[in-house]
Amino acid sequence: MQTIRGVLLDIDGVLHVSMQPIAGAAETLQALEQWGYSLCLVTNTTTMSRAVLARRLQDIGLSIEEKRIVTAPVATANYVQQHFAGKRCWVLTRGDTGADFAGIELVNGLQEKADVVVIGGAEELLTYEAMNRAFRLLMDGAALLAMHTNMYWRTKDGLQLDSGPFVRALEIASGKQAVVLGKPSGDFFAQALNTIGVYANEAVMVGDDIENDIKGAQRAGIRGILVVTGKHRADSPLLEQVKPYAILDSVKDLPGWLKGK
Repeated sequence: MQTIRGVLLDIDGVLHVSMQPIAGAAETLQALEQWGYSLCLVTNTTTMSRAVLARRLQDIGLSIEEKRIVTAPVATANYVQQHFAGKRCWVLTRGDTGADFAGIELVNGLQEKADVVVIGGAEELLTYEAMNRAFRLLMDGAALLAMHTNMYWRTKDGLQLDSGPFVRALEIASGKQAVVLGKPSGDFFAQALNTIGVYANEAVMVGDDIENDIKGAQRAGIRGILVVTGKHRADSPLLEQVKPYAILDSVKDLPGWLKGK
């Protein structure tokens, strides 16, 4: 088995839950840095720009350079610039990711024509009015992009519905297939590997989502390690189809696991 040189880490559910750091997460990051592992944080979080996310993590004691964070909004903006240069883009997402979309013409799709419809973590913004307007734009020829298709995630108050079901509804109604830019996209994982300069067989992906983190990583040739502090537990029926390389109680157990390799 190839020596592990790089570690990809999901953020929400792995390092924190609702911005409450998971016990031992900061110490794990420090240990991996000291031992010479190349680290990259990979997240489908869509409610803040990468720069803001880096500062928020630093504020709760999880310090990592902004350039070593790969987010779904950044991946989406890169795709728009490559494939829809000069086109008008309606980004439906909560929070402020505007800095990640610098150089792209953003419009309010409720009032203006858009060539591209992007669905992120819009939550309460995904009203009937917004969904119907997105549907009409798609039927008029707009492209459909999804920052991710997560079905739900875990917060301090419990599980919460995510944007995936809304993306699927638009796909069914319009007959169009969304281009997914965040996890589990193979291109997303490739971008993360490129960020830290390691090959897929030299890396592990640590996540709490069996489908997006573990299965997505495995499809990209990366070993997936499930931690059970977030979305999925060790008794999830999904584990009958997806077999992680390892299952850990928490990210705090990762240094000890790596030592044993």
